[in-house]
Amino acid sequence: MSTEISSRFATVARALPPPSATLTLSAAFAGQLSSLYGLVQRSRFVFASPLGPFYTKAHPHHLPRFVYFGPHTSEESLRLAFYTGFAKRDLRGTLALLRFVERLALSPDIGQGLHLSFFPLIDVLGLGEDRALATAHWAHTAEPELDLLNKDARLRAYHGFVRLESASFDDHVTVRLRGATEVIGAISPGVELITSDEIDPLPVAWESEPPTARTGDGPLSIADDLPVQPFELTLRIPAAWNAELHREAVASILKRFVLRYRGLQAYAQHL
Repeated sequence: MSTEISSRFATVARALPPPSATLTLSAAFAGQLSSLYGLVQRSRFVFASPLGPFYTKAHPHHLPRFVYFGPHTSEESLRLAFYTGFAKRDLRGTLALLRFVERLALSPDIGQGLHLSFFPLIDVLGLGEDRALATAHWAHTAEPELDLLNKDARLRAYHGFVRLESASFDDHVTVRLRGATEVIGAISPGVELITSDEIDPLPVAWESEPPTARTGDGPLSIADDLPVQPFELTLRIPAAWNAELHREAVASILKRFVLRYRGLQAYAQHL
């Protein structure tokens, strides 16, 4: 990573105030979502496609969803789903993912043959209580938002899931990769799906688990029922970081990760 970019992250971290209140974040979300809906109406590659509806007391609700189709996208294209906003009380990940989609709409330079789905707010109902949406089993839940995501994952057969979460007590980015053995094993022994290059210059800690471990939470809880065996990448960004640093970190990491993954798959196709 260049000195210029390292300096940019450091400047953002120093210059901005601590995280603002939930009410301010909610107002920022409403404004940014509305602006993005207007922007994608003029985009050739990014589209708004809300998921739903589901009903509570006869009131309809939708999960916000944006879809990016890169040039030359087909049924064989790489399919990734990005999730955040598992608790409406903390919308930094939501604002960051909306900004990333906005940049894609303005500059769709992330690669050809890609089908990317973005879900910036999972906790649509925002009931003000901890519903543990991030750790629920998707096939054994009464939460309507997760039921919609379950059906979408089965329909679209994503190759991978990327989750953005906040880490309350960390001062570094935490990266956890699960279910990747089958996905990258055919590319080349020892190939890594994500490396320190994608995180640099931010501080990072890596979480790992045995390749044979089975998960009972999140999208991988339905992996055995999917036609494609997917991986799951979880990025935990420090909750203490202000909203702009959060956005810059997410945008940088996600773009470099997608470019790397796209390159690995292109390499595999030519083996």
